[in-house]
Amino acid sequence: MLPDLRQPLVRQLAESDAPRHYWHMADEDGRAWLFESVEGDGEHWAVRQVEVGADRVARRYWWRHLQDERGFLTDQPLEIWELTEIPESAFEAVWQASA
Repeated sequence: MLPDLRQPLVRQLAESDAPRHYWHMADEDGRAWLFESVEGDGEHWAVRQVEVGADRVARRYWWRHLQDERGFLTDQPLEIWELTEIPESAFEAVWQASA
């Protein structure tokens, strides 16, 4: 796998003091995605992401683990109108459970 050039930018956003937002999205196949986003340049960028497959296996992505053979931290701004905002505690519970 090639080095991911996004790492410094994602890390900078993740370590910033910018306000955080937490999001959820699911599909009809039983998969779900949870995101922690930071606003940058007027858009919401994911700095942490959990993907839960239909098999209920969760995979975590963040600046220290941007991608693997099964997925990756989204590299596009989030389309927040397609997402449901959730409490930080809900995101953190899933993030911690998937460690």
